[in-house]
Amino acid sequence: MTKLTLISFPTCPYVQRAVIALKEKKVDFDVVYIDLANKPDWFLAISPLGKVPVLKVEREGHEPAIVFESAVILEYLEETTPGRLHPEDALERAQHRSWIEFGSQVLGDLWRLSVAKDQAELDAAQQAVTAKFARLEGIVAGPFFAGERFSYVDAVFAPAFRQIDALETVAPAGLTAGLPKVSAWRQALAERPSVREAAPADFAELYLQRLRNNAAHVLKLAA
Repeated sequence: MTKLTLISFPTCPYVQRAVIALKEKKVDFDVVYIDLANKPDWFLAISPLGKVPVLKVEREGHEPAIVFESAVILEYLEETTPGRLHPEDALERAQHRSWIEFGSQVLGDLWRLSVAKDQAELDAAQQAVTAKFARLEGIVAGPFFAGERFSYVDAVFAPAFRQIDALETVAPAGLTAGLPKVSAWRQALAERPSVREAAPADFAELYLQRLRNNAAHVLKLAA
């Protein structure tokens, strides 16, 4: 028997990728949330970079093992758990991994958007996000990234869209406006059970509170 435990914090988009993958694969796992402002000693002892997410793997007859970095966690899960979320073809897999990295860059842009302190910083972050989504408009097959089959690329972009969904409950960011294929993809992911269940029920409020705590300029759009 192997026991899998994901360690992260409630609004972390990177842990959601692994949660979505495990739910798609119907694999049992636990999630432990920590306070990033007060990281417990036991976490610092097992996380070489002091970052989340971390996957703790417990196997009978072995010492618990730690896997860190979200992309590495996804690859480990693909290799060791039932079902496949990557394409069978090697070239397609490589292309999907490329778009997964692209998705990480989108999350970086969204983070910059969420911490922007003035209009210039916000405009730059918004332009970066919308430019990347515009690039995707000609790539997404629909209803999911590569068509009918849900993949890791979908698991990677779903948390980014969740952040946008939360933000747009109070501020009209319009980050996928004028992009019908990306908007339809965003909606299809939002309706996927594995995606809906990958974050706490109060995610939107937790995310918005984080923005309020950081005096995020984007929230001034709500005025």
